Amino acid sequence: MKFSAARATAILSTILITGIATGCGGSSSGGGDNATVAPQSSTDSAAAAKLPAGIKSAGVVKVATDASYAPNEFFASDNKTIQGMDVDLGKAIGAVLGVKFEFTNVTFDSIIPNLGSRYDLGMSSFTDNKDREKTVDMVDYFSAGTSFFAPSNSSLNPTSTADLCGKTVAVEKGTTQLDDLNAQKKKCKLTILAFPDQNGANLALTSGRAQASMSDSPVAAYIVKQSNGQLKLVGKPYGTAPYGIAVPKDAAHAGLAEAISMALKDLSDDGTYLTILKKWGVEAGAVNDFGLNGAIS
Repeated sequence: MKFSAARATAILSTILITGIATGCGGSSSGGGDNATVAPQSSTDSAAAAKLPAGIKSAGVVKVATDASYAPNEFFASDNKTIQGMDVDLGKAIGAVLGVKFEFTNVTFDSIIPNLGSRYDLGMSSFTDNKDREKTVDMVDYFSAGTSFFAPSNSSLNPTSTADLCGKTVAVEKGTTQLDDLNAQKKKCKLTILAFPDQNGANLALTSGRAQASMSDSPVAAYIVKQSNGQLKLVGKPYGTAPYGIAVPKDAAHAGLAEAISMALKDLSDDGTYLTILKKWGVEAGAVNDFGLNGAIS
């Protein structure tokens, strides 16, 4: 879970991480310090025909995202505009389907419970896993692992959560990283500090309350890059898995997952998909298959 232009500057002087300061409530994306990549694909009538009737008539897809996960989803320096890789992809998918993707900032662990009622999609660096597939359908579109990061003077060299035994680790609630830490805590002494968003975990680390943190690999790399030398990547990444766009399984959203999959294929074919990933420096996670429910664990 989520360039140099950042979320709000409210705690900038405290943590000195320009890309990951706290932000305020939800906002539609658009504008900001990094202009959205203009979609190249034209509308795909066959894909658009798969859209549920309610979304066709509204012309809007309501998307929930946790805008604390740069460079995938985060606030621009105006503290209102949500931007990032997922936002640009969402806009491009919308252009192919002939609808607008409207992003709203939501705490990560509340996104899936609100799909089908308040929101049509969750697009927020979700790892596609078997547990999530019980609740939602996942349209796979990216590949990422988990990376560890720590203060620049740290001697930690973890390759798995087992190497964090005896340590205090800060992490975001609702993430697969928290699941992994909770599983490890059953095997050894481990202190977990879980926060509503990634910004809280970052602050715990830079303020000395935690000795390490974990997040998706592209996000961890971005956090370290923006830390002005305070933080570094440590150890080796693990658990490479697909990201999925979360789609409700209810009848009102039938066909939406397939429509998004078809749109992503169009964006891949015409180069828009890779252009967006390169813009945010995450092209290493590009995939060629945009299938449904491809969890590996």
